[in-house]
Amino acid sequence: MESRNHLGDIEISDPQAMRALAHPVRLAILDRLGRHGPATATELAPDVGATPSVTSWHLRHLAGFGLVRDSEQGSDRRQRRWEAVARGFRFETPRDPADEEGRSAARVLSQQMFLRHADLPGRWAAEVEPQLDPAWRNSAGLASTRLVVSPEELAAIEDGIERVLAPYVTRDPAERQPDARGVHMLRYVLPEAAAEQPGQAP
Repeated sequence: MESRNHLGDIEISDPQAMRALAHPVRLAILDRLGRHGPATATELAPDVGATPSVTSWHLRHLAGFGLVRDSEQGSDRRQRRWEAVARGFRFETPRDPADEEGRSAARVLSQQMFLRHADLPGRWAAEVEPQLDPAWRNSAGLASTRLVVSPEELAAIEDGIERVLAPYVTRDPAERQPDARGVHMLRYVLPEAAAEQPGQAP
């Protein structure tokens, strides 16, 4: 079963675009633009860990692959404002074993994304969770579930999760509840190695 793009993400299949995005500053730029909306390189710089000139260079590189764009056409180029072209992005490892370039690029981007989010749960637990009121604290946290499924079944599960999330991701901001706040939902889908399967309980 092929997963469908229910969240309106931009789909990346070009290996060069994957490699272009596989950089800490560029991933931080897309995250910041997606979270807070259009910004200049100067506004982005403190959050992405680069100088304004370096941030501007990364923005132009992302624009070359269609991942960001000018948010105000014809505006003062000295105060160029940028926006992400979509709420998020997605990519897949090519299924063709002969497409080594695509498989390698997808692997590099995956590794950068794992590295980017590796310490997020720990920082949240130390800095944010203690400040949450009970209603939010009770809804937050970590779930770890092991499944025994086929690739097609796993794709169906992912598709179902996205169908549930889509109305909340894509709705107009005016339709949000008064007490709504941003929630960062991480989904790690980690198939086990084949060698781990024999003799294991379901």
